[in-house]
Amino acid sequence: MQEKSKGNRVLIDGSRLMIEALARAGADAFIGYPITPANLLYQYGSQRMELMLPAPDEITTLQWMSGLAATGKLPVTATSFPGFALMLESINMAYMMELPMVIILVQRLGPATGTATCGAQGDLLLLKGMISGGHPIPVLATADFNDCWQLSAKAAELAVSLRTPVVLLTSKEEVMTHKSFDLSLLKEIKKTERKQYDLDCEYKSYKPTDFVPDFLPVTQNHHQVRLNASTHDETGILQHSNEESMANTRRLEEKVKQRMKAHYYYNFDEQNDAKKLIVAYGITSSAAIDAVEMLREQGEKVSLLIPKTLIPTPDFYRELILKHERVVIAEENINHQFGSLLFGQNIPASIAFCGSLGKMISPAEIYEEVTK
Repeated sequence: MQEKSKGNRVLIDGSRLMIEALARAGADAFIGYPITPANLLYQYGSQRMELMLPAPDEITTLQWMSGLAATGKLPVTATSFPGFALMLESINMAYMMELPMVIILVQRLGPATGTATCGAQGDLLLLKGMISGGHPIPVLATADFNDCWQLSAKAAELAVSLRTPVVLLTSKEEVMTHKSFDLSLLKEIKKTERKQYDLDCEYKSYKPTDFVPDFLPVTQNHHQVRLNASTHDETGILQHSNEESMANTRRLEEKVKQRMKAHYYYNFDEQNDAKKLIVAYGITSSAAIDAVEMLREQGEKVSLLIPKTLIPTPDFYRELILKHERVVIAEENINHQFGSLLFGQNIPASIAFCGSLGKMISPAEIYEEVTK
C-alpha cells in the first residue's frame, strides 16, 4: 500500500538523497576525484560530510579512505568505471584488511572511458570478479529515489557491521536527473553504531565474533592493532599458508555470504497464476514497472522482480525465475550480464533478454519481448 503523502514536495536528484542518507547513517568523510557522471555526489559530499579530501587521483582516493577507515572513520567515494578500475587493487587491500567504506559506482557506457554522458548497466560482471580469488563484496543497486535513501543507509550499516567495502551500484540517470519528489515519504535513518573492542585482555585484530572481528582504531593507545593486506593469522601477523591463515581467508568469504542473508533487498510484484516474469534492476526497473502495467491492461498475467541485493546473489532469485514458463530480463547492455550472473553460460531457454546499447530501454521494448 502506498504511503500517504504529507506534502513536502521538492525538485531533487538521487545524488543529494544518497549523500544525505549516508551522512545520517554515520558516514563522516568523503574522499574523491571528480568524474562524470558522479560529479554531483562529489559536490554534495564536499558540502555535507564532516571531512572532505579532494584526492589527486582514484588510486590515492582509496588509499586515503583505507587510512581513514583504520582510524575509525566511515569514508565514502563516488566514481564511474574508469576511476573504479584504478581503485581495484586498493579495494582488494581494504577487503583483506577488513576496512569499512562505501563506494558509489555510477555506471556509464563503456568500454574504457566510453561515453561519459551516456548511461549503461555494464559493470555487474566486473563487480562479480573484482576481488582476486573470486570473493564477494556486497553490492546493492538502487532502483528509485526511495532506494537512494534507504539503500545508501543500508550500505553504511553493512560496511560497519561486516567490516568490508560495500558497493552501491547506480547509473547516470538515477543520480543526475532532477525529479519532483515528496520528502515526507522518506523513513527516518538511525546512525549506525560503531562497536569497539573494550576488554583488557590481548586484542587480536582478526579474531572473529560471528564471522566479523571486533574493531579498534589505530589511534587508540590501549592495544596494539595490526592491519595486514597479505595473508595473515588472527593477530594480523604475516603468514604463508598455515591452517589459521587459510581459515582467516575462508572467513572473509563466509562472513559476507552468511551475514548478507539478513540483507536481501528486492521487490516482487506477484500476480496470481502468472506464468510470465519480468526481471529488471536499477534504472531499467522503471520501464519494467510501466511494461507490467501495460501488459496487465491487455489481460496478460505477469509478475515483476526487482533485485536490489545483486552480490552475493540470493539463490531464491534463481528459484523464483525457474518457476515461470517465460522470463524476460531487461538491462542496459548487450551481453545479458544479470542472466550470466545468475546462470553462468547455461542460461535456461525459458529466459529471454531485452537489452540496449547507448540508450535506455523503453516499456514498449519490454512489452514486445514479453508478448513474443
